[in-house]
Amino acid sequence: MNAPTNALGIHLLLDLKNCKSELLDDIEFIRQAMISAADEAGATIVGETFHKFSPLGVTGIIAIAESHLCIHTWPEYGYAAVDIFTCGEEFKPYGAADLLIESLQCEGPVITEVRRGVIADLSATVV
Repeated sequence: MNAPTNALGIHLLLDLKNCKSELLDDIEFIRQAMISAADEAGATIVGETFHKFSPLGVTGIIAIAESHLCIHTWPEYGYAAVDIFTCGEEFKPYGAADLLIESLQCEGPVITEVRRGVIADLSATVV
């Protein structure tokens, strides 16, 4: 699904419940899953940073030319919060979401879509 013509972008909020806990605490697995999701969905990666918490959890962000993908995990609850924000027509945010859901072996995903920058007429020129 692409952004409607009157919105600058789509922001997907993923509540990923009942994920495989071991995967949520593996920083390299999370990093690779996020990079793969961005690549497969057509993003242009421009940067990344990830952090492993002690004793549990990972947080990370993939900066993309189209905006970003970020994740924060709670392995002890089998839960991850993921944001996928994108603008433009080439990047497929739902494709990235599906890949992350599959990679994390999530059995209880909830996806909320927020249309960002809803503007009545994007063809209007700002002077």
